[in-house]
Amino acid sequence: MMRAIEYLGAGGPEVLAEIERHKPVPGQGEVLIKVVAFGLNRADVQQRKGVYPPPAGASDIPGLEVSGTIESVGPGVAGFVEGQRVCALLAGGGYAQYVAVPAGLVLQVPENVDLADAAGFMEVASTVVSNLFLEAGLERGETALLHGGAGGIGSMAIQLAVAAGAKVLVTASSQEKIDYCLALGADAGINYREEDFAEGVKTLTGGSGVDVVLDVVGAKYLAQNVRVLANDGTLVVIGLQGGAKAELNIGALMAKRARVMGTTLRARPLAQKEEIVAAVRERALPLLAGGTLKLSIDRRFPFSEVAEAHEYFDSGRHTGKIIVTL
Repeated sequence: MMRAIEYLGAGGPEVLAEIERHKPVPGQGEVLIKVVAFGLNRADVQQRKGVYPPPAGASDIPGLEVSGTIESVGPGVAGFVEGQRVCALLAGGGYAQYVAVPAGLVLQVPENVDLADAAGFMEVASTVVSNLFLEAGLERGETALLHGGAGGIGSMAIQLAVAAGAKVLVTASSQEKIDYCLALGADAGINYREEDFAEGVKTLTGGSGVDVVLDVVGAKYLAQNVRVLANDGTLVVIGLQGGAKAELNIGALMAKRARVMGTTLRARPLAQKEEIVAAVRERALPLLAGGTLKLSIDRRFPFSEVAEAHEYFDSGRHTGKIIVTL
């Protein structure tokens, strides 16, 4: 048996409950990971609120990323051995002592990286690499606008975009968070509570706009996001914190030859996720191993305080990632 967390209905952190489940057995092509820590992500919170159920076939246990050691290796798996330090991308099941994961979604953790901190790597790295580079095609010399720059995704996106030779603008809710983003390498920040970010982008770019917008807000920002796009620019919507429905000025989009796209990571087919993890291995993992890429961990909570970790996430005070240790 093992300890795990489940949601007793939809609501606030009070719905989290510790339970016992049978320890998983790795199937064909899977490894069993003994979990050292797991990362807390907005998808976990949305699932807790009842608005983002797990995809068909995924575990009802929340948790999209873990770090730990290989406990055992299933049939058909090569390249992993018992005791190896790893991190993994999941469709669910991370809030537990053990989790079985397809080997193609697992990466070895570099020796210079704290194993518990590595729990905050896979989901954000996969999100950023897939959206900024595989989907939007951000290139050296281009400019990206990152909304929520001080969050877990934003912290990773700043560093990977800068490493790729792009200019980075961010939005954040305070000067303190903007300063945090600048310290990570962002070129400039806009406090969206004090000014219209579209006007700020216009000033910062001399009116030319940005090549890529990575947006976690959704409907509330749609018109402004299209407004700040440069010719041939791409808006990638990966979150709906500001709603799901808005009016789109198609004429403005056509005039700029621009694209608007929406993506998710969790519900993608396994083959697509494996391609993304392979791209993370190629683009982000060497930077992590070399010390260029830093894991921005705000706070660690023990497993017994996972509800408090959710409360802290809900407060919006954090910069970077929140992780829970076992």
